[in-house]
Amino acid sequence: MASRKITDPEKWLTPLKRLLAQWGNTPEQWELVWGDFFQLEIDSPETALHKALMIKALIKKINPSDDRKKSAAIDVRIAIGIGEKTYDGQRVSESNGPAFIHAGDKFDTLKNTTLGIKSPWPDFDDEINLYLTLAGLFMDRWSVSAAELLSIVLAEQSITQQEIGALLEIKQSAVSGRWNRANGDEVLKIEQVFSTKLKQLV
Repeated sequence: MASRKITDPEKWLTPLKRLLAQWGNTPEQWELVWGDFFQLEIDSPETALHKALMIKALIKKINPSDDRKKSAAIDVRIAIGIGEKTYDGQRVSESNGPAFIHAGDKFDTLKNTTLGIKSPWPDFDDEINLYLTLAGLFMDRWSVSAAELLSIVLAEQSITQQEIGALLEIKQSAVSGRWNRANGDEVLKIEQVFSTKLKQLV
C-alpha cells in the first residue's frame, strides 16, 4: 500500500479499521502490522474475493490531496491464501498453516497485478488469477467516484441505481455511466465465478 502518499494516515486507516471490524475482532481475526500492512482471517473462503474487492474499493475511493485529481492517491495489494490453519495464535500474525503460507507466497509474487490468490488447487488458481490480472487493468485505474460506487454496491448488491443516485445525489444516468466505466458487471461476474467454483472444491 503506497500509504506514504497520504499526509494524514487516518484518511485510510480509520475507514479500513471500521471495515475490518465488521468481519472480526483484532488482533485475533485481523491486525494492522508495520503501519500499512494488514492481515485478515475469514472462516468462509468463498467470501474472500468479495471482501478483497470491498477493501480495494474502499482504498481507491480515498480522496487525493490534490482535489483536481480524479484518481485515488493510494492503492492496495492483496494476496488471498486458502487452506487450513494448523496453529492458532493469540494474534492473527502469529497463526500459521497452509492458508497463511499460501497468502505469503502469493504476496511475494504480486508485481504486475495488485490482487491474486493461491490455494491447494493449481488449476483453480490459474483460472482465477488470469481473471484478476485482466480485471486489474481497469480496477487499478478506478477513479475515486467509480470506487465509491463499487464500494456501495459490494456492500449491498440488491441496491438499485435509483437508490444509489439518491445516496450520491446524482442522476440515475450518471450512476449507470459510472458503473459502466468501472466495469462493474465484470467485477461482479468474476466474484461470482470465484465463489461458485470454490464452493465445489471446498
